Amino acid sequence: MKNITVIGAGTMGNGIAHVFAQQGYAVHLFDINQAALDRGVGTIAKNLDRIIAKGVIDEAVKTATLGNITTTTDLKTAVNQADLVVEAATENIEIKLQLFRDLDSLTPENCILATNTSSISITKIAAVTNRPDRVIGMHFMNPVPIMKLIEIIRGYSTSDEVTNTIVALSEKLGKIPVSCNDYPGFVANRILMPMINEAIISLHEGVAGVAEIDAIMKLGMAHPMGPLQLADFIGLDVCLSILRVLHDGLGNPKYAPCPLLVNMVTAGKLGVKSGEGFYDYSASRKAEKVAKGFA
Repeated sequence: MKNITVIGAGTMGNGIAHVFAQQGYAVHLFDINQAALDRGVGTIAKNLDRIIAKGVIDEAVKTATLGNITTTTDLKTAVNQADLVVEAATENIEIKLQLFRDLDSLTPENCILATNTSSISITKIAAVTNRPDRVIGMHFMNPVPIMKLIEIIRGYSTSDEVTNTIVALSEKLGKIPVSCNDYPGFVANRILMPMINEAIISLHEGVAGVAEIDAIMKLGMAHPMGPLQLADFIGLDVCLSILRVLHDGLGNPKYAPCPLLVNMVTAGKLGVKSGEGFYDYSASRKAEKVAKGFA
C-alpha cells in the first residue's frame, strides 16, 4: 500500500494527509475547492513548524512531508491509482453516499475505501458500492497529528483481510487502532455525545453556568477540557448531527438533543468555527477566558 488519497482538505482531511505524508506515503489530497486545498496545505506546514520548534523533527522532514502531498480538484485524477481512499468530507449522509458511488466506479478494483465518519453507518455507506467487503471506517481523532487513537469500524460485510490491513497500516502511522462494530455512534461518540448533551441540559435547566460545569468536569473528573468547551471545539453542528444519528438509529429518547443545542445551531452559534458557542472566541474575550483558567 503506497498511494493514499484523502477526500476533503478541512480540519480532519489535512490532518490525515499530514500523518500519511510524514510517514513517507504518496498522498493525493482532493477537494472541490482550490482555496480549501491551499488552506489545508498551509495548515500542514504550520503544524510541521510547531513540531520543528519542539525539536521533534527537522526542516528536512518538513520538506519531505510536503513533497509527498499532491493536491487536485479532479476526483478521477486523485483516485485512479489509489491503494486506499480515506474520505473526510462533511458529515452529511447524502454527500458521503454519492462520494462512495463515485469512488467505487473510479478507483482500482482492489482499492480499500475508508471513511472518517464519526457516526454514520459503515454498512449503509458500503451498500452503495460493489465492494462492501472493502469498505471500512477509520475514525481519526482531532487533532489528527497528535491524537493516537484510530477507531476502526467494521461494516456488516467488511472482510477480515481488509480489517487486518487497516489495523496494520494504522500502526505504521504510529497510531493505536482499536476495533469495534458498526452501530450508531460506534464507541467514541456513543459515550461522548450523551455526556456533552447532559452538560448542555444541565446548563439549559440552570443547574450551573458554563464555566462552572466545565470546571467541575476538569477538576473533578480529570478531563483535559470541559464538555461545553469540547463541544465548541468539535462544532455544535457536528454534535447535533451525531446526536440525531444516535437518536434515530437507536430509538431511545435519552439521545434526544437538548433544545438549547438545537437553538444555538439554528442561530449559527457553532463554537470555535463561527467565533461563538458556549464561549466567545473573539480576540477581546479570549484573554479573559484564559485569565479565568477556563480556556
